[in-house]
This record gives sequence, structure tokens and C-alpha cells, in this order.
Amino acid sequence: MKSDSQLQQDVLAELKWEPSVGEKEIGVAVKDAVVTLTGFVDSYAQKYAAERVASSVSGVRAVAEDLEVRLAGESKRTDTELAHAAVNALKWDIQVPNDKIKATVEKGWIELRGEVEWQYQKWAAESAIRNLTGVKGVSNFIAVKPKKVSAYEVSTKIKDSLRRNAEVEADHIAVEAKDGTVVLRGTVRSFAEREEAEAAAWRAPGVRTVEDKLTVAL
Repeated sequence: MKSDSQLQQDVLAELKWEPSVGEKEIGVAVKDAVVTLTGFVDSYAQKYAAERVASSVSGVRAVAEDLEVRLAGESKRTDTELAHAAVNALKWDIQVPNDKIKATVEKGWIELRGEVEWQYQKWAAESAIRNLTGVKGVSNFIAVKPKKVSAYEVSTKIKDSLRRNAEVEADHIAVEAKDGTVVLRGTVRSFAEREEAEAAAWRAPGVRTVEDKLTVAL
């Protein structure tokens, strides 16, 4: 088990190593294996990358992100310009049913609403606009409304997926499914493995909600 001090050093080193984050002044505090990121970044894409990098470090149980996006002069856009860019980005992403999604922009913050059948479509919509110049943040309120699938089929497909995943110890994870809601219980080795298990659950047909009750072992 790593100490909080060691985790802090590992997260700082990984942030410095990640080229998409760069040499940004990001503060890292760790308490009981929970990482808090503070400071300023140049874009929402860097903010997102910093959070993902911190969560990937072995021993991290959770990440609290308190980073602020400060756009440089050449990166600033009006809300109207950003709205047009968002519409085009959603339109050109093949995984996004853009006719079912509406984007609104206020002070550089994009809000997504609508309905999709699959969770990956909700993620794809956010991914399509995350890296746009001028974005300061994204709120994804897209609802996932899948076709109805039996609870047995849902749980079976998720368990099979977990067993195929080299990053996940499937034997330590219990899967419960009912009325489109999946509950994951058990113990995983890292925060990253927990996210992999949750992503596997979302990929099953008929899943509307995933309740992640997995515990990261220390």
C-alpha cells in the first residue's frame, strides 16, 4: 500500500509525463488515497486529461477535481461561435445521433440534452465537443433510454465481458441487474480497474443506470 506522500509524487510525475497536460501548474493533494487537483489549465481538454491521468495512477481511490479553465486570448470564442462549432462537431461524429441532441452555450460552458439508446452515444457526444477551442466546461444531461432487455441477458453479457477484459479480475465482481439498472459489487485493484468494470456494464444492451458500489483495495 502506498502512502499519501508517495501517491502525491506518483500523480505529479504522471501529470508531468503526459504531453496533453504539459507543464501546467497543477496542485496535487492526497488524503486517504483520495487525490484533489487544483490550479489552472488552458483548456477543458487539459482539465479532462489531468483528471484521467490522476485516476490512472495505481493506488488512487478517487479524484476530486477543482481545476479552473483560463482561456488564452486566441482560444476565446463568443457563445454564438462556440454553439455553431458544437453543432458541427456533433453532426460530423458518426457515433452521435445529432438529431436527438441539443447543445446550449453560456459563457463558454456547453450543456447537452436529449435522448439516446446507448451510453456510448452519450459519451461520444461529450467527446465530440470536449476538445473544441473556447470550451470552458461541459454538462452532459443526455438521457439514456435503451430498449428493454431481460435482466438475465444483461447480467450474463456483462459477466462475459468482464471475463474477457484483461484489465479486470472478474471473479471479484458481482453483477446484479433489474429493470435496466445494474449494480456492481466487490473489490478491484485500482480506480482505473473500477472504471473499466463500470464501462463494461454500460456496454450491455438494455442498461439505463449503473450503480458502482465497487471498493478499491488498499
